[in-house]
Order: sequence, then C-alpha cells, then structure tokens
Amino acid sequence: MDSVTMLYDFKDEIALAVTFDYGSNHNRREAEFAKLHCNRLGIKHILIPLDFMGKYFKSSLLEGSDAIPEGHYADENMKSTVVPFRNGIMLAIACGLAESNELKRVMLANHFGDHSIYPDCRKSFVEAMDSAMKAGTYEGISIYAPYTDITKSDIARRGKELHIDYSETYSCYKGGEKHCGRCGTCVERKEAMSDAGIIDTTEYEE
Repeated sequence: MDSVTMLYDFKDEIALAVTFDYGSNHNRREAEFAKLHCNRLGIKHILIPLDFMGKYFKSSLLEGSDAIPEGHYADENMKSTVVPFRNGIMLAIACGLAESNELKRVMLANHFGDHSIYPDCRKSFVEAMDSAMKAGTYEGISIYAPYTDITKSDIARRGKELHIDYSETYSCYKGGEKHCGRCGTCVERKEAMSDAGIIDTTEYEE
C-alpha cells in the first residue's frame, strides 16, 4: 500500500522503480503488483535479487508462512518479522543505482507506524543514511521519505484522494494467494482502510 501510494503520489518525479527480491514470503506477489503499476504509469521497473539475505539472515519473514506471528504490530512477537538492516542494504544499493543513472535522490515509503518495531524505518535512521549517501557519492545522492511522519491511515487517505484501487496491492507477510487477514501487516492494512473510509475489497482467507 505504502509504495504504490508513493508511486502514484509522486509519479511525475519518479524515473525508476526497484523491487528487491530478498526471499520473503510475499516477494513474488509484491513484485507482480509493482510491475503492474509501473507499466500502467510508464515508469521503468527493475527487479534486483538479494538471495543472500534469505540464505543467511534470520527473520520469520524469511522462514515460510508458518513462522509468521499473528496479531497487531504493537505485540512483542511481531519483532520476529524484522529483517536485520534490510532498508540499509536496499538503500545503499538504490543509492548506487541512482548515481549510475544520473538521478539525484532515492525515495522510501516508510511511515510513522513502522517505527515501533523496525529500527531501519525510523526518522533517525533515514537521516543517518541520508548523510552517509550524500557523503559517499559525487552527486550527493539524498533520501526523500515523504511519509516518515504520517501514519498508514494517512497514507490510505492520500490513496483514496488519488483513487488508488488497493485490491491491486499486496501486504500479507504469509505470502498466500489471498491475504491471511491475521498477521500484523494485514491487521494494519484493515485498520488503515477503515480509518480512511475505504471499502476494503481485499480478498482475505477468513
């Protein structure tokens, strides 16, 4: 939901979109929708494999659908879904990709609700990576993370204004053909659409 909203919100400023295949349960479904929306908007889309993360990193997100805890993101057990330094790795690659393509910045669709359990979604982390990227590139590549200080419900409200069909997005951490409706990201998805007054047409298992 977050990345697709940002894609439409800033479509006139985006030259290239990247999906990273790092071995998560939901990578395939996310990549399918990313390609669909990029094709629709005429934005170049590339898929970069990061299979080493699935092989060597520890996270329930990389261990199959049965390993994914159910419940709200506020629950302690949801910390198992953290993929260590995932955004740091992906931003570093995106930075190199941006400079290689003569682009000036990298965009990230993190939001305020991510911060409680994901260290690499917090404002302090984004600011630190922004400084590192500027210092480490000739062109001073920067990060633009427009949703850092707003909630997923706010993002859903923006998506409603943009007339985005969220049934053409995928969130579920279990990675099934239908959303499970019970994992943290499914619960958050439901809450955001309800708060935004969006009729949720997502197909759930339950």
